[in-house]
Amino acid sequence: MFNKPPLGPEREQDTTALLTLTELSAGYDGRPALHQLTTRIAALKSTALVGPNGSGKSTLLGVLAGVIRPTSGTLDRRTAGAAAFVPQRAAAPDALPLTVRRTVEMGRWGERGPWRRLTRRDHALVDEALGRLGIGALAGRQLGTLSGGQRQRALIAQGLAQGSDLLLLDEPTTGLDPEARDRIAALLTEVVADGMTVVQATHDLTAARAADACLLLRAGRLVGQGRPDDVLTTAALAGVWQSG
Repeated sequence: MFNKPPLGPEREQDTTALLTLTELSAGYDGRPALHQLTTRIAALKSTALVGPNGSGKSTLLGVLAGVIRPTSGTLDRRTAGAAAFVPQRAAAPDALPLTVRRTVEMGRWGERGPWRRLTRRDHALVDEALGRLGIGALAGRQLGTLSGGQRQRALIAQGLAQGSDLLLLDEPTTGLDPEARDRIAALLTEVVADGMTVVQATHDLTAARAADACLLLRAGRLVGQGRPDDVLTTAALAGVWQSG
C-alpha cells in the first residue's frame, strides 16, 4: 500500500466530499476561464474532467492545486496538505538535464525545499514511487531520453512522492500508445484503492468512462456532472464539441 494518508476523525465520519466548489469563477489577467462552477469532488474516488481545448479543464486543475486563485465563489478543501499536481509531459522540456531519480526527488521539495538534503524517509518515498511505477531501473537515465510512457510514469512518480492525498493530472495519457495508456489507467485505479483521490483532465473517453465520476465542461461552464455513463452520452459530447 503506497503511503496512504491517515484518516482523521473528521474524514472517518464523512469521506463524501474532499473538495466543494460553490459558484466558483477564475481566470487569467482579467480574462474569465471558469464561470460559477458548483460541484463536489468525492474523496477516495477518481474524477475525470472532460471537454474540448479551452473548456477550462487546466484552469480548474490549477484552482484545485491552489496555484490559481478564484476570482469569486469558494473552494472548500479538506485535503491533508498540498495537492500533488502532475502537468502535461510537454511542460518538462527534453533539454532539462534531469535524471529520472532527480525528477522524482523534486516531489519532496514541497516539504523539504530544494536546497536541503533529503532525509532517509524522503529517499524511501522516492524509492517507493520509482518501484511503484516500475521505473527503478531507469533512475539514472536522463528524462529527455525516455519514451512518452516512461516519461509520464516518471512525472506521476514525482506526484506520488509528494505524499499527498490528492493527485491532480493534466492529460496523463495524451500521445501515449495503448499499452502505456492501459498501464497508467491501472496505476490510477491502484492509488485510489490505496486511499488517494484522483482528478484528471483528459480527452481520452476510455479513461474518462473508467472514472468514478465525470465533470463535463464547455467554455468554462459545467454542463454535466455525475457518473460517466450518465454524463458522456453521444448527444452531450456532440453538443460540447460542436459548440467548442
